[in-house]
Formats: sequence, C-alpha cells, structure tokens
Amino acid sequence: MKLFRYGPLDQEKTGILINNIHYDTSGFGEDYDNDFLANSGLERLQDYINKNLKNLNQIPADSRIGTPIANPRKIVCVGLNYSDHATETGLNQEQEPILFLKAISALNGPFDDIIIPKNSYHTDWETELAIVIGKKGNHFPIEESSDYIAGYVMMNDVTERHFMKNRGGTWDKGKGYNTFAPLGPYFVTKDEIEDDGNLRIWLKLNGELMQEGNTKNFITPVKDLLSYISDFFGLFPGDIISTGSPAGTGIGHIPQRFLVDGDVIEYGIDGLGIAKNTFVDYRNT
Repeated sequence: MKLFRYGPLDQEKTGILINNIHYDTSGFGEDYDNDFLANSGLERLQDYINKNLKNLNQIPADSRIGTPIANPRKIVCVGLNYSDHATETGLNQEQEPILFLKAISALNGPFDDIIIPKNSYHTDWETELAIVIGKKGNHFPIEESSDYIAGYVMMNDVTERHFMKNRGGTWDKGKGYNTFAPLGPYFVTKDEIEDDGNLRIWLKLNGELMQEGNTKNFITPVKDLLSYISDFFGLFPGDIISTGSPAGTGIGHIPQRFLVDGDVIEYGIDGLGIAKNTFVDYRNT
C-alpha cells in the first residue's frame, strides 16, 4: 500500500494511492499514527480497502498533502552513510555509524514551504530513504531487522551547514529548525519495495539535477543500521529512521551552492514518490 494524509495542517485525513489515483480512507476511522501501527493497523486497513474499494472517494485535486505518519515519537538520522557524501562535506567518518536526532517540530509536509533561518549562510538539502518502524524493539540481531520495518518514506534532511559545523556543540543546531524535515508524500509498506539496497535517489534545484545516487552505495545497509540503532534507542511503532544522503548536496558542488529565498527543490526515490518544496526567508513568513 501507498498511504498518505491530506488536508490542512493538523486537520489531515487519511488516504491511499491506488493506480495513481488518490482516494480518501477517513471512513476507516483511524489516523496513520503510532497506535495504528502498534495495533495491526496495516492489516485492518487492507481488509477495509478490500471490502470498500468501490465506495472510496477521490480526494479534491487541490488538496494539500501532509506528512504520511501523524505522530512519530522520534526521528533518528544516520550521518555520513555514503563515502562520497562524507568526502564532499569535509567531515570525518567514524568507525561506527554516526547517529543524531532531528526535532519532531521540524516535521513538514512534502510540498510545504521550508523556512531559511535567521543568520543562515549555508542551508542545504539531503534527500534520504527513511524507514518507518512497525513494532517496539531493543537489541535485536540483524537477521530480525526486517520484522521491525513497517515500510518506507522519503525525507529531506535539510541542514544548515554553518550552524552544524561552526557554531559549536552537536550537529543538532543545523538539523532541527522548524520545517527542516519534509516527509513523504507516501508511507509505502515494505511489501511494495523489493530491495531497499537498490533505490535511485535524486534531487533537482530549480530544475537542474544536483543530486543522484543509489542506496546500493550505503556504507551500512538498512538491516544492519536498524540492529545497530536498537542498541542505543528504544524503537517504537511510527519512529522514523533516516538512513543518510548520497553525494550531490550543495556543500559538495564547485562552487558551493546553498539555498536562498525562492529556490525550489524537487526530489524523489524509486517507489516512494516525488516531493517539492520552496525555500522562504524567515522574514517573509
């Protein structure tokens, strides 16, 4: 299934994409949230779709698309998971995966504006494959990682490089600004993705291709990452695990290219859809 949420911010309804048509599923009576995932919601939703397919209504064509997961407890991100991206950033790879948390308040719709913060010099893009966790777990082995995957979603780990590298402390200063985590458009159940280790990732800036990579170039693959992360964080239904960005970000271009008011990014991952955001200076919001 390809699931989405639509409507005004904080008033979203649920939907499903079938044969490239967006249908409303609000009659199911549950949001796509943590409780839904924790209580066999995907199976129950599939039964509902099977029984009511002919009665589903298409959503209005001008509907806003929101985040496909309503209330993740946390967003765990992996840094420098592609060697080419590590090289372009000038940051040092570690012996083990780099982990950091991105603020829940940074969540943003896949077509909503992204705000450039005050005193920003180097706001940048990072298109990433993210995992939606389906059940609670800690300290599980790699061979059990698939059991914890509910599905996949696209995220852009928007980053203020100057805050991250030059303002002291942790990376969080450059990662957690409001709107810096556009998510979606779709939550794609794991049965729809044949191989999460072979997905094309791309991004265009104002129509020009800037980022192109493939998850086959992960340093640490998805299943290994999930097992590793479970030793440091309790994983819960609805948690988002963002797996890192390939090369092609603004910091890696010559000359470097960072985002300014009015810039538009359009980006996609095989099987997960396409998102598009406009950047707006904080003074214009």
